[in-house]
Amino acid sequence: MAIIRQFSGIFDLFILLFSYLLLFFFSFDIVNYINKQKGDRPSYRITRPDTMTVRDIIRILDAELLYGNDELLDQEVDHACGSDMMSDVLAFVKDQAVLLTGLINTQAVRTAEMMDMKCVILVRGKDPQESVIELAKDRDICVLKTEHTMFSACGLLYQNGIRGGVKNDV
Repeated sequence: MAIIRQFSGIFDLFILLFSYLLLFFFSFDIVNYINKQKGDRPSYRITRPDTMTVRDIIRILDAELLYGNDELLDQEVDHACGSDMMSDVLAFVKDQAVLLTGLINTQAVRTAEMMDMKCVILVRGKDPQESVIELAKDRDICVLKTEHTMFSACGLLYQNGIRGGVKNDV
């Protein structure tokens, strides 16, 4: 009689574990079914590449190179900042390699120089003043232009592994 009770307890435990496993697997199917019915896109886990270069950014943003040489294009990039207010960049940003901005005057390049940035990306397809390109050449800072909005450009870079470097950013 004691043996039957012992097997009964193990059998109950087995049934309980099997029920939890079924619930676990079917819950994923239900969530996927609901998302498919709502028309939601599946979420993909973003993996961060080991290294990214300015060349990779040109490809990701479908950007036009306005100034840069092979040495500048092969620089590794891991952080970026997007702002039209250079005072915010100076006040809140750390560890940056790329500045995304809609400013097309020399202040963007001067700010990038002060923050030791490697590249300035002009968003919304804006054409910079000639003085911007000349200053970038003098300071050896790469300049790109993309048709993307700042929001879209930042999102694409983030999706491909570039992170922000704002102070106190988690």
